[in-house]
Formats: sequence, structure tokens, C-alpha cells
Amino acid sequence: MDIMTTERRIRNLLSMAQKAGRIVSGSTAVEQALQAKKAKRILVAVDATEDSREKFEYLSEKYKIPCSLCLTKEALGECLGREYRAVAALLDKGFSDALRKLLDEMEENGQERSV
Repeated sequence: MDIMTTERRIRNLLSMAQKAGRIVSGSTAVEQALQAKKAKRILVAVDATEDSREKFEYLSEKYKIPCSLCLTKEALGECLGREYRAVAALLDKGFSDALRKLLDEMEENGQERSV
């Protein structure tokens, strides 16, 4: 499977989660979802600042929630109907598991997760 097909599948999955109301984005919304124990997976854009990556990696460990680096800020925002988004959180285990499978598939195929 080529990288564009996998990226398209990730984008489609995140767009479906947005339409279903099962994803939040932005630092404050993600932190609130974590505190409320609603977040199932944190997504951090590959081009997010180092401070943002470190902050959400720390929070993922603190709340025992998986954290994945994927897409650029522009691509993540586009999936969510925004201009740019550096961080988002999936609120549904099904969407989280589906994203994990796509990211694992990319890794198995030797593709970088930074699509």
C-alpha cells in the first residue's frame, strides 16, 4: 500500500470522527478531555513545536492514554475543518483502535508516520 493511500485513509478516519463528534482539537479542549477521562488517544502533529510534543507526551503518560505523532498541523486541521491544529484527541475507542492499526500498518510497510 502506498503512502498516499494510507494518508488518505488516516485523513478519512479523522474526518469521520469529526463528523461524529468523537474528536476534539486544540490544547485546551484536549486537556479538558484528558481531565474528564474522555480521551482515548492523543494526536500530535509531526510539525508541532517541541514544547507541545513534550507537553502532550507527558500528559499521555500521566493519564495512561496513547499518544501518536501523525500528519502535519495543516493536514490535521484540514481533517477537522480548521486551518491548523497541532493537537487533537480521539474520544472513541473504535476510532482510536482504527488509527492505531493504520499507523502500525505504515510502520510495518517501512513508511514514516509523518504523513
